[in-house]
This record gives sequence, structure tokens and C-alpha cells, in this order.
Amino acid sequence: MHDKQMILGMQLGNGYGTQPGAWRAPSVDPADFTNFDKLVGYARAAERGKLQFLFLPDFQALKADIEHAPPAGTLEPMLTLAAIARGTTHIGMVATGSTTFNEPYNLARQFKTLDVMSHGRAGWNAVTTSDPRAAANYGGEIAPREQRYERAHEVIQLVQALWGSWGRDALVTDVEAGRFADASKVQPINLRGHHVASRGPLPVPPSEQGQPVIFQAGGSPHGLGLAGMYASGIIGATWTIEDARAQRATIREAAERFGRNPDEVKFFAGVLPATAPTKRQALDQRIALGGQAFPDQVGYLGSMLGIPLDAQQLDKPLTPSQVAAARASTSDPRAGHALEVAREGWTLRDVLAHGVIDYHPVITGPPAEVADHMQEWFEADAVDGFWVVMDLYNPGVDTFVDQVVPILQERGLFHLDYETSTLRGHLGVPDQYGIDPRLAASS
Repeated sequence: MHDKQMILGMQLGNGYGTQPGAWRAPSVDPADFTNFDKLVGYARAAERGKLQFLFLPDFQALKADIEHAPPAGTLEPMLTLAAIARGTTHIGMVATGSTTFNEPYNLARQFKTLDVMSHGRAGWNAVTTSDPRAAANYGGEIAPREQRYERAHEVIQLVQALWGSWGRDALVTDVEAGRFADASKVQPINLRGHHVASRGPLPVPPSEQGQPVIFQAGGSPHGLGLAGMYASGIIGATWTIEDARAQRATIREAAERFGRNPDEVKFFAGVLPATAPTKRQALDQRIALGGQAFPDQVGYLGSMLGIPLDAQQLDKPLTPSQVAAARASTSDPRAGHALEVAREGWTLRDVLAHGVIDYHPVITGPPAEVADHMQEWFEADAVDGFWVVMDLYNPGVDTFVDQVVPILQERGLFHLDYETSTLRGHLGVPDQYGIDPRLAASS
């Protein structure tokens, strides 16, 4: 048994999976695109595996070639998690909510309501939005980065102040005396910044964990600063142990600068388990799910390797002269792995099926190899855990839960059962209600 155990989350998006061809898989009903029951079922399977949280990304515009593939995210995350909250009992639920196109009062009310509904299992992935397509849906334009992050700081602080505006012991409910609440403990916040303001109070009592847990996803210096100041969970995107370790260290250092204990901030790297009895079978599964993506990706693979490539070579390996000329791009952290795989003699289609240009490491092969990857990163102090991304939810979620999780448990790397019933407890992060008083002390 290890002294420290990893924390696991799982991404949920549309009803199929993250690969563009997932909707056409034999195990999938095309009607699952908006099937809440299926999403609740995947959440229950993750809970059966004792995963600590679900993570729902969000993008506030249509971003997909919908002629051939569905968008990655379909349904509004908060309503989706409300359904999941009623169908689960322990697993945490983290939804993305933009600080750019939401007002603090709306965010505060929605997330605290979800937290109360789920008995203390809600988390808010607080991010800025930089895509003009999302801005167009709100009739606006994208502000400069500095302004977006200045607003983000204000929004997060107002949201937390609103969460704390209903005092923890304000609810009295003395039926005989006719006294519902202690009004002196439910007070307006009256906060105004350059971009947002709110009077308050928020008429929502605390949950079993007090208030939702703040998450953050973003590797820019601005995002890392936001994470160090407020977040307890970091949704990372890293390709190497070295990069993950560096990002984790940067966030921990930022937290310490703001008077926080760096152990309060948990860093989660993405991992994509393409599990099958053999690597060849796993690659074939990914090829079947890739749809039209692979031909379109050959040119980018060539730029990673520093040689011209085109789709006519898709089902052939690199030639000896191409192998000799290939060099890993220094501007893409994935390029070293791509070159290593290409030199093994795989066809370009197989190289791409290895996930060399995916946003997270793709582990193709038996379940033990997925567990090996996770163990190596975890024991290298590169991560506190992982968020697991599925090519195909059915049967990918059950496969991970039934085949990978038991290996991690046998190795003493993952818990056998839930020790708490709140997200804050699952993460092992301290109690907080309202704005963190240490931030004022450090400013």
C-alpha cells in the first residue's frame, strides 16, 4: 500500500465519446447524442469504480464538422449534472463555467444549488473564454487577455462572497417560535469591481461541504496564476512527465505565494486509455473511430517530424530517407513521441492512431499498460491523479472501471472505496466558506 493514492476523474461530453466516429460504433445507438439516461449510466459506472469526480468541459458555440461528426459537448453542463446528481450518491461533479460570459450572481446560484442538490459534490471549473465564435453568440467580441483575466478574478471573488453570504448557521427553522432564519447572518455583500458587481445575499444555505470546490483548466501564466490563487483542482493538459512535473510545481509555488498550503492544490493530467488485448487491436479500434480525421492530420504530423508528408502515404511507413531526415519539432512537446513511434515502422495511419497529436497521452494496448503509465507519472510526483478521457463511452467506461481500476487497486495506488461523500473530502482539500481569508492577508 502506498502512503499516497491517486485521485481519478472522468470526462463526460456528448453521449458517444470523444472520437469523431464514435457515433457510428456498433456498440452505440445514434440516438445517444442527447440521451440523459446514458450519461447517468456512465456516471454510475464511474461511481462503481470509485472515481472521485466527473468533469464536463463546455464550449459556448458550435465547433464541429457536423456534416460527418457530432460536437464534443452537446447538453448544457449544469442541467446534465443535475440529472446525474439525482442518479448517483458519491461521485463529485465538476462543470465548466465561463467567467467571461456569465454574471457572478448566476454562477453563484447555479453552482451552489447543484452543490446542495448533490449533498456537497459540486465543483466549478472557472475559465475565461477566448473564442470569437462564443463571443458572437453573446453579441460581443473577445476582450484582450489582461482584461479577461482581470474580470475572472473579480467574478471568482464575487461568487465566493455570494456563497458565503448566507451564514453557515443562519438557518434556524424554529417552528414553535416561528423563526425561520437568523437575518443578521444573511447579509448583502455589496461588492463592485471594474467589470462586475453584486449586492447579494444569495438565499442558498451551505451544503455538506460548505460551498463548491474551485477547479481551473489552462496552462498559460495567467491561468496558472488564477489556479494558484483560487483552485483546489487543476485540469491539466501535458504530454510528458517533465512537463507535468513543471506545471504542477509552478502551480504549487503560486499557491504558496498566496499563503496557501501547496498540498491543497491537486494537479490532474489527462490520459486516454485505448484498451484492448493487444496493441494491434487497440490501434484498429482507434482507426475505426477516427473517421475522416487521419487523412487531414498527415500534414501536421509532417510538421512535427520536420519532413513533408501527404495523405497518399497514409497506409505506408516512413521511407528510410524520411526516417533519416526526420527531426522532432522543438515547438511541440508531442513531437518526440511521434518520432519515436514513426521510427518503429508503423504506417502513418497507425502512427496517428497511437494518438501522437492528441491532446493527452494515448495508451494503446492491454489494461496493465494503462496502469503502468499512470503509476509511472504518479510515482514521479508529476501528478496527484488523472482525468480519464474515453474514445468511446460504451464500452470504454466499463472497460476502464472493470479492467484498469482493479490493477491500480491491487498495486495500492487507488482506494478501494469512498471514505467521504463530498467532493472536498474526495480531494482531501480544506474547508472553505466564502472568500479565502488568506488571500486578503497575502495581497
